[in-house]
Amino acid sequence: MFKKIWGWIQRFSSPKHFYSISGKLIPWFAVPAALLGIYGLYMGLFVAPTDYQQGESYRIIFIHVPAAWMSMFIYVVMAISAAIGMIWQIKLADMIASASAPIGAWFTFLALVTGSLWGKPMWGAYWVWDARLTSELILLFLYFGYMALQSSIEDQRTADKASGLLAIVGVVNIPIIHYSVEWWNTLHQGATVAKFDKPSMHIDMLIPLLVMAIAAKLFYAAIVLIRARNEVLYRERNRQWVRELVEKL
Repeated sequence: MFKKIWGWIQRFSSPKHFYSISGKLIPWFAVPAALLGIYGLYMGLFVAPTDYQQGESYRIIFIHVPAAWMSMFIYVVMAISAAIGMIWQIKLADMIASASAPIGAWFTFLALVTGSLWGKPMWGAYWVWDARLTSELILLFLYFGYMALQSSIEDQRTADKASGLLAIVGVVNIPIIHYSVEWWNTLHQGATVAKFDKPSMHIDMLIPLLVMAIAAKLFYAAIVLIRARNEVLYRERNRQWVRELVEKL
């Protein structure tokens, strides 16, 4: 059984096989992402009730919270992929990590910007050196550091190892972001969605937020496959199968 699973993993991790399968999977992620995103935004911005404390300004959470969740989720995916690439020498894993970094950086930037826009009316300032905000900013710098190492080192294998090591070491920042509001005295509000014993959100607010979270994950899946396919073509450009593919176009 293990040999069959490992054989399937090795077959799927083949750049040629991945390129063929991923092209068929992209629409299955992209179309639901678009539909759920439109539905979630409509429900969150126009249907969900007004918050009794924050007023209409709270609606930015339907973008901010999924972006913040994705910033951490993508970094974990990137770190795991980098570890797989380093340990088992699977080239596709390094390509997935490399393809994920810019997407994760954009989600992190979006989380910081939307958080600042929410912070102005709530805290009276666009930015405070709050533990949650600071650790999220460090996450953005980790993404930048990974991408900088990828682009500055000429040898691809060396670049993958150096940037992968940074990604693996930097993953320690993820639990710091998650638990910062519990570990330190912070302005950032605590957990609301995860409090299943006593939910802090009205169901009409919670549903569009979760829909947006699912849409964000599907969006990431579609975009990372597109970027990974481009990465495969670039890194495998001297392979015969890539030359044959180009000739058919």
